[in-house]
Amino acid sequence: MYITAIEKPRMSFWKIWNMSFGFLGIQFGFALQNGNASRILQTFGAGVEHLSLFWLAAPLTGMIVQPIIGHYSDRTWGPLGRRRPYFLAGALLTALALVFLPNAAVLAYLLPPILIGAGMLMLMDASINVAMEPFRALVADNLPDAQRSTGFSVQTFLIGTGAVLGSWLPYILAEYLQVAKVAPPGQVPDNVVYSFYIGAIVLVGTIVWTVVTTREYSPDEYTRFNPEPAVPEQQPDGRLIDKEAIPEREGLSAILKDFVKMPGAMKQLGLVQFFSWFALFSMWVFTTPAIAQHFYKVQAGDTSSVAFADAGNLVGILFGIYNGVSALYALLLPAIVKATSRKLAHAFSLTAGGLSLIAIFFITTPGMLIYPMIGIGLAWGSILSVPYTMLSSVIPARKVGVYMGIFNFFITFPQIVNGLLGGLIVKHYFNGLAIYALVMAGVFMMMAAVAVLFVKNGEKLIHKA
Repeated sequence: MYITAIEKPRMSFWKIWNMSFGFLGIQFGFALQNGNASRILQTFGAGVEHLSLFWLAAPLTGMIVQPIIGHYSDRTWGPLGRRRPYFLAGALLTALALVFLPNAAVLAYLLPPILIGAGMLMLMDASINVAMEPFRALVADNLPDAQRSTGFSVQTFLIGTGAVLGSWLPYILAEYLQVAKVAPPGQVPDNVVYSFYIGAIVLVGTIVWTVVTTREYSPDEYTRFNPEPAVPEQQPDGRLIDKEAIPEREGLSAILKDFVKMPGAMKQLGLVQFFSWFALFSMWVFTTPAIAQHFYKVQAGDTSSVAFADAGNLVGILFGIYNGVSALYALLLPAIVKATSRKLAHAFSLTAGGLSLIAIFFITTPGMLIYPMIGIGLAWGSILSVPYTMLSSVIPARKVGVYMGIFNFFITFPQIVNGLLGGLIVKHYFNGLAIYALVMAGVFMMMAAVAVLFVKNGEKLIHKA
C-alpha cells in the first residue's frame, strides 16, 4: 500500500526571491570575512604560515553547529515557524561579530588583538552556520521537487550578488569615497572597518525581510506534503501502533544514527565536497598573501604599506568578480543541467575552476587576474547549488534539516585538514610562497571534477506503508 503525497503548490518567482533574499545579506558578511580576514589577522601579527590555523575556527564551529541546528530545526515549530528563528538569531550574532572583528585592537586591554580577532572569526562563522543551513532547508521545505533547482539557483544568484557587494565595498570606499585605506601598524584601515559596519546592517535587514515576507508550512500541512512510511508495531494487548506517528524523543544521539544511515549517494557527494572545499579554503586563506608576494613584491611582515593595502583591495575586487560570475551562472545552470545532467554540469564547472586557479601562477600582471576569476566563478556557482540539488533527491523529507547539517561535515572536514596542514605545506614545501597554495587548490578542484562523475544519480524517494 502506498501513501500518496499531496504535491506542494508551486511558488511564484518573487515568493522564491523573498524566501531567499536573506542569503544576500549572509553572503555580504561572508564575503567581507573571506576577503579581509587574512588581511586583518596579518595586521594583528599573524604570519603567513599561521593563517590557516586561525581560519580553523570557522570549519570547527561549523562542524559542530550545523548538524545540531539542522537536527533541532527539523523539530521546532514556533510563532516564527520552523527555520526562521534560527537564521534570525544567526544573523544578529553575525552582525555583532562583523562589528567587533576589525576592532579587535581596541579591545587589546583584555587579550592580544590576534586572539580577539580569532575569537570574533570563530563567532562569525558559527553564527553564519546557524543562519545558513536552515535557509537551505527552507527551500526544500517550501518548494515542490520540480522547483528545487530553480530555488537553489535563485539562492546562488543572491549569494553571488551579496558577495560582489561585500567584496567590492572596501575598494569602493577607498577609491571613490576617499576613506583611508592605510593605517598605522597594528590597526585595520578605516575602509575595511566601515565596510564591516555596513555589512552588519545589510545582513540584519535582508534576514528580517525574509522573516516578514515568507511563511512556513504548519506541522499538519508539512505532514500532508511529506508522508512518511508507517512502521506498525504490535503492543502486548494486540493493538498496532504507527511508530512514525510518535514524536521522536531522541536527542543528539539521533544525529549519530542519521550519520551512520546516510544514503550512499550522499557519501559519494561527500568526496566531491572534500576536494572542492579543500581547494576553496586554500584560495580564501592564501590569495591575499599570494597576490601581495607574487605581484606586488611585498615582504613578509609588511602589513602597513600602500602595496599591501592595494593587494588586499585587489583581492576584494577579484573575489567580487568570481562571485558576480557565479550569480549569473546560477541562472543558467538549470538549463545546462537539463541539457546534460547534474554530474556533467558540475564536473565541467569544477574543471573550469581548477584550471583557472592553476593559471594564476603563470600570469605576470595584476590586471590579467580578472580572467581566472571567470572559471572560478563557474565552479563556485555550481558548488553552491548542484550538490544540494543532488542531495535533496536522496534524503528523507522529514530529515532535510539534519542531513543538510550533516552534509556540512563534508565541507568543514576538508577545511580542518587544510587548516592543520596548509600552513606547514606553504612554509616547508613551498618556501613560504603562497602562490603555490593556489596551484595546489587547482589540482584538488580538478580531482573533485573527476569524483563527481562516480556519484550515483539520486532518485526521488517513494514512501510506502
